[in-house]
Amino acid sequence: MPNASNVNYDFLFAGAGCAGLSLLYQMIGAGLLEGKRVLLVDADAKEANDRTWCFWEKERGPFEAIVHHRWQELHFFSPGFGRSLSIAPYFYKLIRGADFYRHCKAAAAPFPNIEFRQARVDEVFYDARGTGVRIGSERISADIVFSSLYDKPAPAPGVHWLLQHFKGRLIETPEPRFEPARATLMDFRIGQEEGTSFVYVLPFSEREALVEYTLFTGKLLEPAAYDRQLDSYISGTLGITDYTIRDDEFGVIPMTNHRFPQRHNRVVYLGTAGGRTKGSSGYTFRNVQRHSAAIVESLQRHGHPFNVAAPSPRFHFYDSVLLEILQKRSLEGADIFTDLFRKNDPRTVLRFLDNDTSLMEDVGIISSLPTLPFARAAVRQLF
Repeated sequence: MPNASNVNYDFLFAGAGCAGLSLLYQMIGAGLLEGKRVLLVDADAKEANDRTWCFWEKERGPFEAIVHHRWQELHFFSPGFGRSLSIAPYFYKLIRGADFYRHCKAAAAPFPNIEFRQARVDEVFYDARGTGVRIGSERISADIVFSSLYDKPAPAPGVHWLLQHFKGRLIETPEPRFEPARATLMDFRIGQEEGTSFVYVLPFSEREALVEYTLFTGKLLEPAAYDRQLDSYISGTLGITDYTIRDDEFGVIPMTNHRFPQRHNRVVYLGTAGGRTKGSSGYTFRNVQRHSAAIVESLQRHGHPFNVAAPSPRFHFYDSVLLEILQKRSLEGADIFTDLFRKNDPRTVLRFLDNDTSLMEDVGIISSLPTLPFARAAVRQLF
């Protein structure tokens, strides 16, 4: 892509979180940034261990070097049901935010043409004067802008909005209490009054684990409610009363069937802003890596980042149906996920949740769920 004399940068990243840094990292690996002027702008320094990303894959991914822990044996629990899930050849992997930020910045460090700037982006513009971002009164132009800045659009008919919100504690016990080779993917044996609610437990050693309380609901809880549920689960379900909290995290992910734009003019949207967060589950990390790889391929083959497929309409429809059911509570989320893991091979379920199943596999998954509520929701989404 030729440099333009009337722009400040070749590539400008509005947002330097998971989506922006993943794309930067893959572009560096593909040799696409040699001699290019690159700027990343984010309001945060991206140094703290502010979040973790969990995902499953069977191959080595682009960030294999910083996978903090991986599991091939998972547990699933709901009232009256429990199952051990063997997911080989898949691994359930966890990457810590601080490790990810350091790794990506270290990859960029040898390139003096890649600049990082800590500032709030007030506007991403694409108008007659060009493309770029505004920081206060300063306009910075670029040939291409990659934006991961997310703003919730105005409500629209047929569009559902839930929040996946969670609080986690990294706890350490004085005595061995965990099995490092086995993680709890979902435990629904907690109150469901607020909506779909579960806990997952990811042990890093016999004495250390991340315990996270997660909800799929329309609104956040008051802060103390998350702590009460974690206190209750750790002491009641895990039977642990003596422990130290080494770290904690809190996050919110939108769950929606809104059709996000892929680009406007020469602005390409990434991450949640580009529809790469799975609407019915909130999983984002693997979708971001796939999107980054597709952008890199487009740049290599066509000289621009625009030849990239939109998210699958088939899986968007599935997400829309499930979101309607969860939002209206025509079925409880705990019952839906219990049926999924009770009646299907867990590896097929994981592929389904990862938008990676065939149509025939989808039919098998869908037929394991209550027919009438899903049929009604599907008809409403269609019409």
